Amino acid sequence: MNRFTKVLARLKRATRSEYHAFWRSQPVKPNTVLYEAFAGNGMLCNPEAIFRTLLAAADQQHLRHIWVLTDFDRYCETIAEFASDARVSFVKYRSLGYFRALATSGTLINNSTFPPDFGKRPGQTYLNTWHGTPLKHMGYDIPHGGLQTGNILRNFVAADYLLAANSFMTDTMYASAYKLRGIFRGVVVEEGYPRIDRQFLESGEAADARARLTAAGLAIGEREIILYAPTWKGASFHRPLDDVDELLARVAELESLIDTDRYCVLLKTHQVVHEFASLRPELNRVLVPNGLPSNLILGVTAVLVTDYSSIFFDFLPTERPILFLTPDLADYDDSRGLYLVPEDWPGPVCATVPQLADQINQLSNDPPAAWAERYRVAQERFTALDDGRASERIVDIVFRQKREGYRIRQLADDARESVLIHLGGMRPNGITTSALNLLNSIDHTRFDVSALFPLTTRASENPEQQQIHPETRMFPRVGGMNGSKLFQAERHLALRIGATGEHARNRRQDRLWDEEWARCFGASRFDYVIDFSGYSPFWATLLLHSPKAMRSIWLHNDMAADAHRAVGGRRRLLLSLTGVFRLYADFDHLVSVSPALAEINRRKLELYAAPEKFSAALNTVDFVSILTASHELAITPGEPGSARSPISAAAIESVLADPELTVFVTVGRLSPEKNQARLVRAFARIHAENAATRLLLVGDGPLYGDLVQLVAELGLGDVVTLAGLQLNPWGIMVRSSCFVLSSDYEGQPMVILEALVLGLPVVTVDFGSVGNALPLGLGLIVPQSEDGLVEGMQRFLAGTLSTRPFDYTGYNRKAINEFYPAIGAERPADTE
Repeated sequence: MNRFTKVLARLKRATRSEYHAFWRSQPVKPNTVLYEAFAGNGMLCNPEAIFRTLLAAADQQHLRHIWVLTDFDRYCETIAEFASDARVSFVKYRSLGYFRALATSGTLINNSTFPPDFGKRPGQTYLNTWHGTPLKHMGYDIPHGGLQTGNILRNFVAADYLLAANSFMTDTMYASAYKLRGIFRGVVVEEGYPRIDRQFLESGEAADARARLTAAGLAIGEREIILYAPTWKGASFHRPLDDVDELLARVAELESLIDTDRYCVLLKTHQVVHEFASLRPELNRVLVPNGLPSNLILGVTAVLVTDYSSIFFDFLPTERPILFLTPDLADYDDSRGLYLVPEDWPGPVCATVPQLADQINQLSNDPPAAWAERYRVAQERFTALDDGRASERIVDIVFRQKREGYRIRQLADDARESVLIHLGGMRPNGITTSALNLLNSIDHTRFDVSALFPLTTRASENPEQQQIHPETRMFPRVGGMNGSKLFQAERHLALRIGATGEHARNRRQDRLWDEEWARCFGASRFDYVIDFSGYSPFWATLLLHSPKAMRSIWLHNDMAADAHRAVGGRRRLLLSLTGVFRLYADFDHLVSVSPALAEINRRKLELYAAPEKFSAALNTVDFVSILTASHELAITPGEPGSARSPISAAAIESVLADPELTVFVTVGRLSPEKNQARLVRAFARIHAENAATRLLLVGDGPLYGDLVQLVAELGLGDVVTLAGLQLNPWGIMVRSSCFVLSSDYEGQPMVILEALVLGLPVVTVDFGSVGNALPLGLGLIVPQSEDGLVEGMQRFLAGTLSTRPFDYTGYNRKAINEFYPAIGAERPADTE
């Protein structure tokens, strides 16, 4: 993309954003309904069924209907069908008209998700119908699925109504797989699936449906239709596998093995695969156009063949044969997972096309009793409510506001208290480690826990995101703030100059932040809201716009010292942290990570908050993960071509394996406050006295180059190794001899706790909170100087450094029992 193209794209985005912001400031039109199915890929699914019911309802003639389509040419027949109806209009997906309709329509109906720009406004009603009862695993039931479903969860918690075809869908998908229990404040409607109404065709309607297939170039004649409707494959819904060649080969093989005078085989691809299939001319004779509703086609289908698609649930009310072609069943079940075992599926499961053909050729005979029973059980469990009138019931509930006698469920009835924790940027550092440890330590049977963090695809941050406790609901922030560019510039200026108090005093800014909270969390409510990162005025301000809650912010360090710390001659954190400090008065609790640090922060930050707001809670330590990971020595080598010196895994391994060597190790960000340079100079003196010593510096940061230069200047290139950032530093630490810390100041350095868990002797310089960082009687505290470090390492070499086992379970119990009252919650009754 050249520079002109980039500038043009930015201008388009800015125009769209400004246009959207303008219409979000205009009144909502209560009699306008916006429909979207599969991001505009046709007038389809549940939204179509509801639309047609509303259009025909005598008491709903006042409504105006807007349909979202991706391509007016592709769906010209749909547009032509309603050309004479002034109540119906169309907008292109993500056009200016689309954002106007999204901002002002009184009722929004979608079978998937609106884009990240969407935030439901007061006065709007959102009905999310979804698009099928799930057979394959969804949401958090997929490995790392929580990271991929941010926009889905955001849409769900914004909805007033969610449709469920059955209670299985409510419990398995909504409540469990998407973790909506305890957080969703709307209602789930279990009254069947509107789209299945479209399958109940009179003879004339069936003839019309067959005629539409013929008009699309499918030579079905008078033959019975076998519909092959597989789901999508691939690692991601947004990047599906192009398996069209495989599908085409299966269709051709099946046609060669069955009676094609009796049967016509048609292919219905999944929405996300259709783009591939539509480009293949050889598929024209069998490919069902995407614009034809699937359930209309099911209404004239004699035999359904599928794999893991939810379409088979829809077909159950027809009582016609369902067959499954699953050559990859074992692999698919292992990688994606299935909610129902094949033994419960309502039809034969075939591994090959010849097996499938044999089953089809036997359809003239009565089905085996086992199939019939499985079919009957599936009907009762999944489609008992699908009687052809589901759309009418949904219109009753949503548009006529009728509730009595209908199956409506609440999911917010969770007795647990709810907690939202902002984890920070999820970089590999001490705050992230502490946040992950906290999520592992919280009592999830007592608290419903949600985590907020910026969505990122950067490889260096993904491992940390994937370590989030599985019971935690994830709100990865997708998209950006809505609002006028002028108001956004005003917001940026306020943050830049530290005038963060404007978020509440300025009505425009207050509304901007309230809308962003609603965009991210919909109607969600939390009892406790925590900014565990504590370094960003943006995130701190956002959390202050939560509905009524007990709000806390963490102070991981001597925050005033951090604000004035210079890197490369610049105090890079001064403005942002000053902005955070000015928000302290709005928080209920200011929590430092040790009592000593709380006193430091209370004294230095007294201008910003009342002294009684300052408190302390020790960080927890994930000893199970540390001890488990320490068994493996897995060294991450340097990246070829990077600015870093190549890291030789073999060289580090040989140092750690040599029983004649004493290896000192330190782990941490290579930044000024860590002062690894002081440790290197002290080690130079140690090595001059004892040649059988080595020093490993694990970590990365802005001072990497300076430390490389210092090591060279001191002639220590063969005995001091900068090991870089390591995903598993514990394997290195446990094989070292002694851990050494040389920081100017710290909050509660997690790495000291990790060293103690691993049984390492610890030498640390003295800093303000060291008394809380190093539990009493463990390790050695030396003066904050080069001489002090030399003395500490000499004592270790002389064998006079006393140590004792670290009771990490008792420590964790103490730490988590400090956390609860620190956020305003009750201390557990069984606290010692």
